[in-house]
Order: sequence, then structure tokens, then C-alpha cells
Amino acid sequence: MASTLIVGAAVGTAALSARYLMTAWQAFKARPVVPRARRFYPGGFEQAMTKREAALILGVREHAVNEKIREAHRRVMVANHPDAGGSHYLASKINEAKDILMKNTRTHGSVF
Repeated sequence: MASTLIVGAAVGTAALSARYLMTAWQAFKARPVVPRARRFYPGGFEQAMTKREAALILGVREHAVNEKIREAHRRVMVANHPDAGGSHYLASKINEAKDILMKNTRTHGSVF
């Protein structure tokens, strides 16, 4: 009699434990994915933009090829475009970063 109660309690405990583990696994799989590394520059602009800061803003290396710079500029600009609720100031900084990295530093009066 006592052994059947012990076996029944053990089976019940195992079933409840399995149920808890399955629920915990489902919750673990449903959690939001948090990126391990930041994809964009976290902020804080210098007075005069450097190549290093421009590369951080666009998320590329300082000596990246022009095609990578264009792709990164497009990706960051789509996320921060003023027509889509972004800031005009951020858009100008993103464009300035692209110009610095592509060595296309135009002044306000010149035309290429």
C-alpha cells in the first residue's frame, strides 16, 4: 500500500515537472530576440565630424569601398528619413557622414 502511494507521488511529481519544463521552454522560445551588438552609432556628435565618427554613424569601416558606404547610407537613411518620422538633423548628419567617407566634401557654393 505504501509503495503504491510513493510510486504514485513520484509519477505525479515527474508529470508536473515535465509540464513546468515544457511551459518554460515555450516561454524561452517566444522571448524577443535581443541583438548582442549594436548596429548603429549610439549618439553624441562631435563639433567637426571625423572619418571615425562618420564610419560609426553608418556602421562601416573607415576605409570601406564606396558600394558598402552607399548600402549602409541607404539602410540608415531609410530608418531615419524625415518623411518617415525621422529627424532632419539626423538626416543631415547621415548625409555628412556619407560625404566624408566618399571623399566628396562639397562646400555650399561649389558644383561638381
